[in-house]
Amino acid sequence: MPSKVTDDHSKSKTTATNREAKKSAAGQSRSRVLSMTGMTELFDDDLGTSQSGVSRLYTVAMMADVLDVPLAAVRHWLRGGLLEPTRRSGSLAWFDFQQLVVGRRLVRLLASGLSLRDIDAKLSALTPGGAAKAAGMAERIVTDGRRLSIRCGNRLVGAHGQLQFSFYTDGLRPIDEASAPIQQPIAWSMEAPIDADDVNGVAELLDLAADLEAAGEFTEAGEALRAVLQADGPSAKVAFMLAELLYRSGDLTAARERYYAAVELDANHLEARTNLGCVLAELGDHELAMAALDGVLRQQPDYADAHWHMAGVLADVGRPADARRHLRAFLAIAPESPWAATARERLAESH
Repeated sequence: MPSKVTDDHSKSKTTATNREAKKSAAGQSRSRVLSMTGMTELFDDDLGTSQSGVSRLYTVAMMADVLDVPLAAVRHWLRGGLLEPTRRSGSLAWFDFQQLVVGRRLVRLLASGLSLRDIDAKLSALTPGGAAKAAGMAERIVTDGRRLSIRCGNRLVGAHGQLQFSFYTDGLRPIDEASAPIQQPIAWSMEAPIDADDVNGVAELLDLAADLEAAGEFTEAGEALRAVLQADGPSAKVAFMLAELLYRSGDLTAARERYYAAVELDANHLEARTNLGCVLAELGDHELAMAALDGVLRQQPDYADAHWHMAGVLADVGRPADARRHLRAFLAIAPESPWAATARERLAESH
């Protein structure tokens, strides 16, 4: 099967009764396993996807792939406004090339040794408009280790508007040219459980979880997210984030249950439904996987990621003609995707 939406290469059994109860969550009434005829009618060759408004845009998963960062980093920047989607539809977001450039500059800050929360704090101190405004001016930011400054004409201004002296500014380089030492893992103690009262609010717990996930500390990140659920109650967004963590740590069965929970809390969380389809396929439940992905595409026909994964599932179950339809749909929507070359190769090999 192709790379998953989670795209990180890093089982308790469900009873028959529970499985039947969860089919509706995977399908969401619109999602049913179609016959060969139904599938080809739904995705005819004349898809009209190039006029959908998302052609040549990048989904969250594509951004993470191109930038070579964990999905948690892209979602953190999206949540904080450092990346501004060109288009939104429910839980989905698309980005243009300009935002990809902003993302590359943020990645260089991440690679310089700063954590996601460090980047937020330091960018917030650079401009009155906060981190989101500073991220949009990232081409003017220079770095000296953990210190950031921003160029204003011939002057270099540091945190809170402090003017930097010339003897300090000589030799500083923009973040586009800065070297990128290896980021060190975040230190975290497991001696005591995370207490939501020890962190100022759910937002900080979410930021902590994103930092820990970006550092590869999946268990600790999961504890932070569970603390959010304890403090704030059930949430589709947090259930989805926890499902992603469980998937990356290799616990597919637990990830499946959390994806189900996210879908049950928010039937319109299309990323959760798409990733649920991927996990179901990996667990061998191809019919449920197709039902989940079909439901996504009925609601959002121009969601390239869902076409990509549907093509993989169809190929796995021996339906190459339908798989090709979805690959063509994928290429029509996202011709510059990091997965486009693979899609073209698979189309060429199938003829």
